[in-house]
Amino acid sequence: MFEWLDLLSDPNAQWILFGSMLLGLSSGVIGSFAYLRKQALMGDALAHAALPGVCIAFMLSGSKSIVLFLIGAAVAGIIATFGIGYITRATRIKQDAALAIVLTVFFGLGIVLLTRIQHSGNGNQSGLDKFLFGQAASMVHADVVVMAVISVVQIGICALLFKEFKLLSFDVGFARGLGYPVAFMDQLIMFLIVVAVVVGIQAVGVVLMAALLITPAVSARYWTEKLGVMVILAGVFGALSGMVGTFASASGNNLPTGPLTVLAATFLFIVSVVAAPRRGVLAKWLRQAALRGKVRREQALPQLERREESL
Repeated sequence: MFEWLDLLSDPNAQWILFGSMLLGLSSGVIGSFAYLRKQALMGDALAHAALPGVCIAFMLSGSKSIVLFLIGAAVAGIIATFGIGYITRATRIKQDAALAIVLTVFFGLGIVLLTRIQHSGNGNQSGLDKFLFGQAASMVHADVVVMAVISVVQIGICALLFKEFKLLSFDVGFARGLGYPVAFMDQLIMFLIVVAVVVGIQAVGVVLMAALLITPAVSARYWTEKLGVMVILAGVFGALSGMVGTFASASGNNLPTGPLTVLAATFLFIVSVVAAPRRGVLAKWLRQAALRGKVRREQALPQLERREESL
């Protein structure tokens, strides 16, 4: 408890906490639409595709500028998005296979570039491998300000286009029939996922970012049947995961914040699967037990009536 109070009094730790919560909030909101559109692996593919963008940005600039890294990762993510779309449209390859192809190719390229950088003798390359699993402790005030602005913009876009995104998530054909620019909205959702991934790789890393996008959304789905409530809950679960991950990281020695945040999100998912009031395992078991009891009582009633008649 006192360690947590010390954390709140440390300005640097406050920025890490705020940044992690912002990341979880925006990731949960954006991930809800990716999950409902059955594109859970899209975040994974785009996160892995960001790695070569980071490496190329470093090779061109020679400096570890977060802004340049974000630009490189964003460009790589957008290229990966168009690559997935082209493979799906121009060939008979389905989207899941296209995602796997792009994920492995881009991540393999990123590992090759990262290895080359590490063997180049450049003294400024130290710490680049942290983008694989994230290093939230490296976030400073400027990074959190950028994350805050991007998170507000992302959530604002989702709020303004909520009706359109909702229609696109459940009935693409109907949306196209109403005249909505389905292709543009689809690419917009992809771009928002790219931005969420790019912002999150510094804290969580390219390997685990997909979990932070999808796990809060899946957890929220167990608690409600309404999309609006689900999106809000996903954002809350994501922010709560970031908070718990930061506190857990501060309470131990050399514990990484990103993986702990993902573990916290996984714990919330397990709680949701077990304890959700309508869709949870416990609720289903109680309903089944009540139904079995009702069936047994209905089956026993005719026997009791026959006994009464015989008496």
